[in-house]
Amino acid sequence: MDENFEIFMVATPGFEDALLAEALQNGFTGAERTQGGVTVQGTWPDVWRANLVMRGATRILARVGSFMAFHLAQLDKRARKFPWGDILRADVPVRVEVSTSKKSKIYHAGAATQRIETALKDSHGMQISADAPVAIKVRIDDNRVTVSVDTSGESLHKRGHKLAVGKAPMRETLAALMLRECGYDGTEPVLDPMCGSGTFVIEAAEIAAGLLPGRSRDFAFQQLATYDAGAWEAMRKVDHIHRPAQTFYGSDRDAGAIRMSKQNAEAAGVGDAIMFENLSANDATRPDGPPGLVICNPPYGGRIGNTKLLYGLYGSLGQTLRDRFGGWRVGIVTSDAGLAKATGLPFKPKGPAIPHGGLKVWLFQTDPL
Repeated sequence: MDENFEIFMVATPGFEDALLAEALQNGFTGAERTQGGVTVQGTWPDVWRANLVMRGATRILARVGSFMAFHLAQLDKRARKFPWGDILRADVPVRVEVSTSKKSKIYHAGAATQRIETALKDSHGMQISADAPVAIKVRIDDNRVTVSVDTSGESLHKRGHKLAVGKAPMRETLAALMLRECGYDGTEPVLDPMCGSGTFVIEAAEIAAGLLPGRSRDFAFQQLATYDAGAWEAMRKVDHIHRPAQTFYGSDRDAGAIRMSKQNAEAAGVGDAIMFENLSANDATRPDGPPGLVICNPPYGGRIGNTKLLYGLYGSLGQTLRDRFGGWRVGIVTSDAGLAKATGLPFKPKGPAIPHGGLKVWLFQTDPL
């Protein structure tokens, strides 16, 4: 239980730096940015805590060991000697996923998968199933076989309390990283004039309330031999939940979206902190009180709407924000730089492309207007 190993927090590509900042803020000292995510040395309780508290991570992998293998027979032999029983339970089925690199002499992922599955069955009596709750992820790179356990199970964007989603929903993990990129720290109001199912404002309200993102769901690590139910229950108990001092605002011209947002906010425990209204983005008004952040994920033609017809929508949104939201910062997600330009807003240079729903999108941000 106390032995350190490498923990890999998977990031949305382009947001590795934001995930690193979150990991350090959450007390994962020594965390380092790497390709595709963040690594930190830790123990199994650190794995549990990462799944519980990390808002931006897609999943948490425990890199539990590695060995060299130059051919399939050697892979078979060393896989049989690997201490699977220290981590896996014989009564819980597993599945094996192997990826290989061109630098390795073992290049056939399918054959490598079969060898490892056979080793698991023959040497440790493990059950293999395509829909098993526990996934063993094996990477063979430059003849080194690295064994990881996916400790999350379902993607961490599935918080466990969203009841309804609309078209082209924003994933909670991505929304959390975008809020962080826009400088949101839980102390200011957030308004989304095209809120859809409410993801941005619900995430913002949860952060302000001190609610842990993994509080409402189960994880794959609960099916491992290393799991301690008592320690996990103690870890989940939080004593600093509070009603946010500020109010959050979500609006949408679709009445059905507003109904979804209200349901989702209530299920997340932040319904009393968010004011939802059924109105178009052009009718959004500046709330009383200090300035904050306007953030939205408007349609951008790739999946919803006709791009040519959207220039007017973006233009009027930009006019509304310029006229009514002086002092507020703005973040707009879109796949089309031309649509962003149509707002007339003074955007800062755009960051890296972000994969979202099969498209590449960018987060366009302003300083206070």
